[in-house]
Amino acid sequence: VQLVESGGGLVQAGESLRLSCAVSGITLADYSFGWFRQAPGKSREGVASITLSGFSATYADSVKARFTVSSDNAENTVYLQMNNLKPEDTAVYFCAATGGPTYSTDWDKSWRYLYWGQGTQVSVSS
Repeated sequence: VQLVESGGGLVQAGESLRLSCAVSGITLADYSFGWFRQAPGKSREGVASITLSGFSATYADSVKARFTVSSDNAENTVYLQMNNLKPEDTAVYFCAATGGPTYSTDWDKSWRYLYWGQGTQVSVSS
């Protein structure tokens, strides 16, 4: 199983980025996916998740109405569209996968996910 993130970069506040997570070795429809981020000196936090073929999506309060998670089963890719980026969004962003659905109690828990990508850096300047 391999998850490879891409799409990170340096942008100014208010701009947008779309992160991609290319998945191989598993079928998207059988898994749930999460996006996490980790800023320097901070613990990893859950940003968004999408469950089993996009049936439901969940977001951290800090990114609601700005970020959108989606999946393309045909492309075996999970996306995170990030709009109106803020300096506090600066972090390394990770894609993660786990079998079965996630729930409101565990979607943002690192231990819930079996597979992880290597991360992609997102930097937002003010």
